[in-house]
Amino acid sequence: MKRNNKSGYLFTAPYALLFLVFILVPVALAVALSFTNFNAVQFPKWVGFLNYITLFTSDEVFMQYVLPNTVVYAVVVGVGGYILSFLLAWLLCNLTKGVRTVLALILYSPSMTTGVAMTVLWKVIFSGDQTGLLNSWLMSLGFITEPVVWLTDTRFLLPIVIVIGLWSSMGIGFLAMIAGIANSDESLYEAGAIDGISNRFQEMIYITIPQMKPQMLFAAVMAVVNAFQNGMVSTLLTGNPSPGYAAQLIANHIEDYGFLRYEMGYAAAVSVVLLLIVQIFSKAANKLLTEKD
Repeated sequence: MKRNNKSGYLFTAPYALLFLVFILVPVALAVALSFTNFNAVQFPKWVGFLNYITLFTSDEVFMQYVLPNTVVYAVVVGVGGYILSFLLAWLLCNLTKGVRTVLALILYSPSMTTGVAMTVLWKVIFSGDQTGLLNSWLMSLGFITEPVVWLTDTRFLLPIVIVIGLWSSMGIGFLAMIAGIANSDESLYEAGAIDGISNRFQEMIYITIPQMKPQMLFAAVMAVVNAFQNGMVSTLLTGNPSPGYAAQLIANHIEDYGFLRYEMGYAAAVSVVLLLIVQIFSKAANKLLTEKD
């Protein structure tokens, strides 16, 4: 018995070590630094809860722009992208295997696109002159008479970032859903037809979804994490901070204070708040999708 325990510990040791070094230690350091004034040069100075008090009482950018923008982005891209992932996965699984593979690769490929390639593509589309694809198309249809400077107009920045977020949201959770649907027990569909299920929508509600709760939970957690941590799109398109803070997300706020202003203690406090928000939403997804015995 002891030998079996030692073998188990030996096999889990690499994962445990990686988890300790890259997850637990950074989180613990972030929590510790969030209670300090640290400029990345001098030794951290203990300030208690001052960073958190400042964040929620004095940081007008965070309360007026960053937090509302992040909530809107997370709801649309996180929830919307999750629903879209499931619907597309379900539709693909009703196609033949060859067509399904090709379309799944096409839909998944944006999530693998590098930041530079993505920026080049979308900057061509949203270019603020007549050569921009969107401006050229809208002018040819007569919807606008002069080019719109999309990437500096505060009215359009957040919607543009949301569109790009949805475009690249078919990631690993999308593949997990396809795997869950494709490996469903076919005998249950036959039994359902005998019991009165007469169309594909009823099959999806009463048979497909109950079978793939683990894959849906995994996809939900991934959608939550990706939605809240994604700030690269805004930075690459408009810089950090974005014009008028119109597309500023929590991840951008952390980068702004941590790596541009070198206020590492304050940035750590913001990152801890972000971690708690992600944890809350992940727990909510877990309760919604976990089987209750």
